[in-house]
Amino acid sequence: MRYETLEYKKYDEVMYRYEHSSGLNCIVIPKKGYYKKYATFSTQYGSVDNKFIIPGESETTKVPDGIAHFLEHKLFEQKDGSVMDKFAALGSRPNAFTSFNQTAYLFSCTDLFKENFGLLLNFVQNPFITEESVEKEKGIIGQEINMYRDDPGWRVTFNLLDAFYEKHPVKKDIAGSIESISKITRDTLYKCYETFYHPSNMVITVVGDVDCEAVFEQVEQSIEAKENHGEIKRIYPEEGVGLHKAYVEQNMPVSTPLFYMGFKDENYKLSGTELIRYELAVKLLISMLIGRSSELYGQLYEKGLINSSFETDFSIEKSYAYSMLGGESVDPEAVKDCFIREIKKQRNDGLRADTFERLLKASKGRYLRMMNSVESISRSFINLYFKGITMFDYLEVYDTMSFDYINEVFDKHFDVDRMALSVVKELKDR
Repeated sequence: MRYETLEYKKYDEVMYRYEHSSGLNCIVIPKKGYYKKYATFSTQYGSVDNKFIIPGESETTKVPDGIAHFLEHKLFEQKDGSVMDKFAALGSRPNAFTSFNQTAYLFSCTDLFKENFGLLLNFVQNPFITEESVEKEKGIIGQEINMYRDDPGWRVTFNLLDAFYEKHPVKKDIAGSIESISKITRDTLYKCYETFYHPSNMVITVVGDVDCEAVFEQVEQSIEAKENHGEIKRIYPEEGVGLHKAYVEQNMPVSTPLFYMGFKDENYKLSGTELIRYELAVKLLISMLIGRSSELYGQLYEKGLINSSFETDFSIEKSYAYSMLGGESVDPEAVKDCFIREIKKQRNDGLRADTFERLLKASKGRYLRMMNSVESISRSFINLYFKGITMFDYLEVYDTMSFDYINEVFDKHFDVDRMALSVVKELKDR
């Protein structure tokens, strides 16, 4: 069996890659001596993929919101019983998740890897969906939707996305709405499965103390031989460069107001190394401006305007990009005003190169430490793989990051005209 060996001697790591005749890639990252083994079977299919052209067709297919998440639920039901019960009998811990851009099925185990891996390969390839089970699932997922609708942390997040985007499906809950899932049928689920669960749109990753040849042989024997059906054309609505809304407020039962502020970024039309270079630069800039070691963070904390719940993130995908910063605050507007003043101050005075170098080194150290966790390796690898890169490429970007580039990205991302604020606070009695 032929497979590719990629050595990263600088990091004392190796990766093996095997491509099945169907176009499916299987990646093994061996971790000798590690107790736990972790395997993931993932498809590049998430909640934003609700409008597309199926390979070989010319007409656009539009499906209800929430169908990717619905399909994730249905795959765990098999004709002969629950997949979760089968994994439990093998002593492993299974899970799955649907995000905006991917769906992943996974397990971790210490023993019986071959049996668990076989189960993973089998159930993901063999959906068993009946009209009766679809109707039953609508009730279950409907309860989940209602639960998230009543979750202040969930609402403050999606309200900010609604502030950024007028039309893009990233603003919609991953599970959809009660109305949208009511339109889901067995036939639509199978249509989406056949389109997005084609092996050429998927990847298998295995991390742990395993024999790569044995893994590849099991994949070769288990994956159905299919012709590569070509690229799926995903259709996303055109958005203007401006905000949909600058401010969103919702009243919910919270003891302290929750908030997220952030920037809608129009610089997402990047690929490969350039994409992750931009991502890393924005994350470093956020740390420089308002990270836990920054002067502004200390000032806000001392004034009681933020607390340890404060967190930050930046997301960049093929059709959108945005930053999010927030947590609990007695006065979210004041935090936003302070942040804007800090941005203007740094533009006027100039960013500090020594701060950049210190935070770059610390960030790379954290990334390298992540390489000691099979779960972290697997999750990071999947997310980057569908962007056309690997986690080892990400490490290389650290070594080429420059202060000049940081300044360039500072001017691009932190545009206060594209800054929005989402707040959830208690409704006061009148």
